[in-house]
Amino acid sequence: MHRAAAVLLTVLAAQSVHVATAADFRSAAEEAVVLYDAPSAQSKKLFIVSQGYPLEVIVVVQGWVKVRDASGALSWVEASKVGGKQRTVMVKTPVAQIRQAADENSPVVFQAQQNVVMELTDVAGGWLRVRHRDGVSGFIRVTQVWGV
Repeated sequence: MHRAAAVLLTVLAAQSVHVATAADFRSAAEEAVVLYDAPSAQSKKLFIVSQGYPLEVIVVVQGWVKVRDASGALSWVEASKVGGKQRTVMVKTPVAQIRQAADENSPVVFQAQQNVVMELTDVAGGWLRVRHRDGVSGFIRVTQVWGV
């Protein structure tokens, strides 16, 4: 059994494959990023995601990245189209309360609807500091978002 695993790792290394070992999230780096059903621009186009949309990296293979989106669907994207400098998260609850401090009793700064994407600026235990595209920032519970 150990020999089979060693052979598989050797094959993967030879093919320039990178397998993500822990949750590795990146954001769509362009205004409209196409997600495909296979690692080729000639394959079937499945979805288009907007800039900033968080994607979980599953594996990287020769210029292509296999990703999981917030719905759990798997697809492929050109490596150059993901990994922007800006990390983002997406609200997964119907309405999320963004608070002034990382405390449930802190005043609410604003509310964000489901699927709203915000910039992730810091992690504080079970809380994330986020910034909305209009510039307002605050803290949201990590359990209310997808992308970390």
